[in-house]
Amino acid sequence: MKHIRNFCIIAHIDHGKSTLADRLLERTQTVQVTEGQMLDDMDLERERGITIKSHAIQMEYELDGETYRLNLIDTPGHVDFAYEVSRSIAACEGCLLLVDSTQGVQAQTISNLYMAIEHNLEIIPVLSKCDMVNSMPEEVEDEIIDLLGCSRDEIIRASGRTGEGVDEILRAVIERIPAPEGDENAPLQALIFDSVFNPFRGIIAYYKIVNGCIHKDEEVLFVNTQKRYHADEVGVLKMELSPRRELRCGDVGYIVSGIKTATEVKVGDTITSLANPCQKAIDGFEEVKPMVFAGVYPIETEDFEQLRASLEKLQLNDASLTFQPESSVALGFGFRCGFLGLLHMEIVQERLDREFNMNVITTVPNVSYNVYDKHQNLLEVHNPAGMPDQTEIDHIEEPYIRASIITRTDYIGNIMSLCLGKRGELVKQEYVSGNRVELYYDMPLAEIVIDFYDKLKSISKGYASFDYHSIGFRPSKLVKLDILLNGEPVDALSTLTHVDNSVFFGRRMCEKLKELLPRQQFDIAIQAAIGAKIIARETVKQVRKDVTAKCYGGDISRKRKLLEKQKRGKKRMKEIGNVQVPQKAFLAVLKLD
Repeated sequence: MKHIRNFCIIAHIDHGKSTLADRLLERTQTVQVTEGQMLDDMDLERERGITIKSHAIQMEYELDGETYRLNLIDTPGHVDFAYEVSRSIAACEGCLLLVDSTQGVQAQTISNLYMAIEHNLEIIPVLSKCDMVNSMPEEVEDEIIDLLGCSRDEIIRASGRTGEGVDEILRAVIERIPAPEGDENAPLQALIFDSVFNPFRGIIAYYKIVNGCIHKDEEVLFVNTQKRYHADEVGVLKMELSPRRELRCGDVGYIVSGIKTATEVKVGDTITSLANPCQKAIDGFEEVKPMVFAGVYPIETEDFEQLRASLEKLQLNDASLTFQPESSVALGFGFRCGFLGLLHMEIVQERLDREFNMNVITTVPNVSYNVYDKHQNLLEVHNPAGMPDQTEIDHIEEPYIRASIITRTDYIGNIMSLCLGKRGELVKQEYVSGNRVELYYDMPLAEIVIDFYDKLKSISKGYASFDYHSIGFRPSKLVKLDILLNGEPVDALSTLTHVDNSVFFGRRMCEKLKELLPRQQFDIAIQAAIGAKIIARETVKQVRKDVTAKCYGGDISRKRKLLEKQKRGKKRMKEIGNVQVPQKAFLAVLKLD
């Protein structure tokens, strides 16, 4: 065990984690790096240049005549994938804290660092991109020293592109990070931190052994679900799965046991031996709390069961996704899904399309509210359609977040106006270094769900970084805004909004829908309503056929007869005709600006 080191790389998005991981793999001769970002194996990750999944891999490195096994977990940097990072941290004893020497400490760096400190990880600070012309190593080192309280010679300068500092990093991992603690002779205890679905072999669970050993062909028990399995294959994670006869205490590996049902493998569960079970399960990490909710519906109604299966398989690989069935008048049967943020929602939608060939409609994202009735009974509402009648509501509470924004001093004014426009309250403002400042705001989560991040990036020319955590619920003056098409409410378009914004928002929604709805052979009335009060209206004019074209001259009564007949037909059509709402109308609501 003293030759094993488990560590992860944490950083803000785009600070060079995956490139540095490539250099570590090359230096330890684990794999020949043929193209950039070897561990980011999803097409989506390559296209967008972001890490979505944490990836575990085992490397071997020789130092002072002894061979060490290093288990590296490369983690995502975007705030929406913070849950992936928390699971990786739970499987490690130490971490490399990567800071870009051209950009300095960013919001997500601080957030991930606090997570690592909570788990008592040994932290090795590393400066990346030191070969860049615009790198500022001295200034950024000062920021790291302020943040960590470490000495200057503990910080390693490195570059993922040139390979500078890679040997120092590997030496520091072996010398500074403690070996895993545990008892090889105790009953088996292994913590599941991830799982993937393989169409030929069933579900493959990834785990870290805390105590004991696991052998091929032994009977194992998953403690939380109380299910028994036969370990058909166990092994370690190289670029491919690499089988072994047994894995010992401190190892990170995988198990194949022909599990077919997705719900049987839970991240954070404990694996133990059936013959000699452990007394208690390992404390898993905290349950994920989804921030954003949206309805996901199949375009073809008969694909409902297929969508359920696809979501279950996707949930194995992405434990932060939650879903439950719901139905809508306009869209039929579908699922109410919980996401950690808008990027997470977009990625899930893309993966459903690419990996499972599912065409889906996604409704307007919203957050969950606590609604209190006149008798002070609490009702949790995830969907505006589930709101009780306005007359029965005493008050509504909405979730608030504490946002931390790190930016240059030049952009403070614009960022403050953006936050005030989103009902933010300034808590405090601290200067991080020379011309960089950290702003703390308390804001309603509903306001940042839709387009806050994009606006923040454009206002600050990409320099501001943003991170947030939930601080509970607060009472708020909210109303339910319904959109009616020809007097029929479209539940998928209804939203909860603040009283002050409601009239403006309703008017903008009607104008946008007028542009997007295809014209029919009858007038379509688009109305925005709060309860029974209509606050905005637009009309999509009908497409009219000239029925009098065949009348050349003659008596006016002939033309009038044809026009009356057309009028009756239009009236009947309006009564029985229904208006199809295209998918881009749902998406347009997100981009109301």
